[in-house]
Amino acid sequence: MTISYKWLSEYLPVIVDPERLSRILTSIGLEVESMTNYEEVKGGLQGLVIGEVLSTEKHPNADKLTLTKVNIGGAEPLQIVCGAPNVAAGQKVVVATVGTTIYPTTGEPLTMKVAKIRSVESYGMICAEDEIGLGTSHAGILVLPSDAKIGTPAPDYFQPYEDVVYEIGLTPNRMDAMSHWGVARDVCAYLSHHDKKEIKPKLPNGNGFKVDITSLNIDVKLENDNACPRYSGISITNVVIKDSPKWLQQKLKAIGLRPINNIVDITNFIQHETGQPLHAFDADQIAGKKIIVKNLPQGTSFVTLDEKERKLSAEDLMICDEKEGLCIAGVFGGLHSGVSNKTKNIFLESACFDSITIRKTSFRHGLRTDAASRFEKGTDISATVNVLKRAAILIKEICGGEIASGIVDIYPNQKPKTEIAIKWHFIKKLSGKNYHPDAVKDILNSLGFETLKEGIDELRVAVPYHKPDISLPADLVEEIVRIDGLDNIEIPEAITITPAVEENYATEVYREKVATYLAGQGFNEMMTNSITNAAYFSEEELQSMVKMLNSLSSELNVLRNSLFETSLEVVAHNLNHKNNSLRLFEFGKSYSTSGSAKYNETENLCITITGNKNEDNWKHKSNPSDFYFLKGTVDAVLKSLGITPDTIEVVEVPKLDNHIVYKLNNQIIGGAGEVKKKILDKFSIKQPVFFASLNWAVLATIAAQQTKAVKELPKYPSVQRDLAMIVAKELAWEQVQQSVQKIKLNKLQDIKLFDIFESEKLGEGKKSVAVNFTFLDEEKTLTDKEIDSWMGKIMTTLEKDLQAEIRK
Repeated sequence: MTISYKWLSEYLPVIVDPERLSRILTSIGLEVESMTNYEEVKGGLQGLVIGEVLSTEKHPNADKLTLTKVNIGGAEPLQIVCGAPNVAAGQKVVVATVGTTIYPTTGEPLTMKVAKIRSVESYGMICAEDEIGLGTSHAGILVLPSDAKIGTPAPDYFQPYEDVVYEIGLTPNRMDAMSHWGVARDVCAYLSHHDKKEIKPKLPNGNGFKVDITSLNIDVKLENDNACPRYSGISITNVVIKDSPKWLQQKLKAIGLRPINNIVDITNFIQHETGQPLHAFDADQIAGKKIIVKNLPQGTSFVTLDEKERKLSAEDLMICDEKEGLCIAGVFGGLHSGVSNKTKNIFLESACFDSITIRKTSFRHGLRTDAASRFEKGTDISATVNVLKRAAILIKEICGGEIASGIVDIYPNQKPKTEIAIKWHFIKKLSGKNYHPDAVKDILNSLGFETLKEGIDELRVAVPYHKPDISLPADLVEEIVRIDGLDNIEIPEAITITPAVEENYATEVYREKVATYLAGQGFNEMMTNSITNAAYFSEEELQSMVKMLNSLSSELNVLRNSLFETSLEVVAHNLNHKNNSLRLFEFGKSYSTSGSAKYNETENLCITITGNKNEDNWKHKSNPSDFYFLKGTVDAVLKSLGITPDTIEVVEVPKLDNHIVYKLNNQIIGGAGEVKKKILDKFSIKQPVFFASLNWAVLATIAAQQTKAVKELPKYPSVQRDLAMIVAKELAWEQVQQSVQKIKLNKLQDIKLFDIFESEKLGEGKKSVAVNFTFLDEEKTLTDKEIDSWMGKIMTTLEKDLQAEIRK
């Protein structure tokens, strides 16, 4: 939400400087995310001055250049070379002197220097309007009226509009603060409470409204009063469509809106002033002079203002005439019913629409308009008529014309105010602060609440219509604490709590253990969105994925079926910001469906590695990460959980090369591999990425079921033996492990591969592998005879199973 300081100050009865106002807004829950200076003309015309052309003569070395003498009020006139065809003696002009920086309407800033143009020195520039940001014309220099005073600084002459603009981070429930009017109400409530005097906002109203004639009556019929509980409108004839006055354009530009014409600008102005969206129809385009608020049949075609044909849902509320739809209610106008340069008569709509209906329609058609964003949060149902009067008065003042009908106000089921009773002790309990009853009442009254009854231990209030989110006693406490200032919440000396005891805490314990280990190894934890882009997936994958019915955008429309794609998004983002060496992990959920109403949710742990394992330093050169680094990390995570996979198998998958899966009890508990290049290309990643995914739900369950035991360190030494053998080049290490493990040597503690050697001398299709075996008996010292016997069994098995040739 964008708020203009000058605009807001018009509603404040006291002057509050911009810095203090920023602190107040943040203190009352309207967090100021940014505070910037706005300049209607970039640079504010600083350094430019009004001058008079004293004389002109032809440049001696150029036909299209003119030598001028310009008086800017200094001791001597300036010599300036000018290329404009319209320069002439006696003109009042804008001069950029040496050292001044000008900011063109388009292009980069330019600082004036003494220049030699075709051998003649020039001490500045006579400016065209586009060269200093005052317009777009470059037909010639800007010629001012003859009464312009020589030597006047350009900022004083043109008085460009300047302002301070706040970007406020509104929470979804704060529809009451989606306008300058609403923010002014909160600021005055804060000032009243802290300055100990009543300060009321100077709110605009419809005083002075009157009907001129009744020549254009538009009938209104509500066929769906659930989706539109109140509809108000008025007719205005003989308006003149033209540009808005300067003050109105300046206000809209300051908050980032582009002026269009006076009628549209007024509706935008009213929306940002009061929070109530308006819509202006060309009354001559309303067939039968009837407005009907209803739903049209499913699939009805409707062309919106952006010239796109849309197929309507039966749930979309429409504003129609006797023939067809004119507007998607509360969301977007139609192509032919809006105000154009030919419009003479208008029908102005001010309505209250059901927030859920508007939100669904807005997302269904991908139309995220300012009006929809307000209606979907809820608007003040009591304000439609007053806002309409305010707008009608402005239209008469700016656009001319006559109010040609009484106000049509269809409000079939008047909404009662919400009443809330709150206990005094509840306020203290929830806020932690002992508020005086008078302070509570003053705060609530300043926000528009009405005191209905006050008792010894209870206060009953009626909630104003502009706060539809307030329904509970806790909501009232929030309002009180907000205006008192969130920074003023007292911190008690002691806090009394009841410790919570969780039954199934083991999962979180193991999660913390794994996260701590990975962080200690230099990994960073990432948190990604569970909603991702369907474009990443094949049609086959999408069949089992959960699709969003009302997606936030076309790029966030399915729930992820793994953490793979969202991890690559993080990698791509970091690489674009020159973070080239990454070690990342995430605990997150993936989702799938069988196509029926059954949905599956799985907790996963993913590990993503790219770049170097270590950076260059004085002692070591950098080494790139590889698949084995990833595998070692996964093995270490499993070991930290006390889990040893039964098997590790190579399995081909569409998105990973060298993909292995870990199995325990015939169940896949994880997988790891190198991301395929074609996948990396989709994310514009140009370096290898290694990815592993573990089924955390299964791992945590297995880890929790294990019996914890303390084991004494062995008293006797272990014995190691090495063995080298020649095997087939395509032989996998896993086959060596499985062959040795099937012998079931109880004293064999570990088996490691420590060398691979390939050479033509070994024979075609052969390689040499060196393996280390560790033996340990916890009850006695092993003898050479025992170890030789076991090594003999190992060599015999390897020769038989793998056709290995033992190297002596």
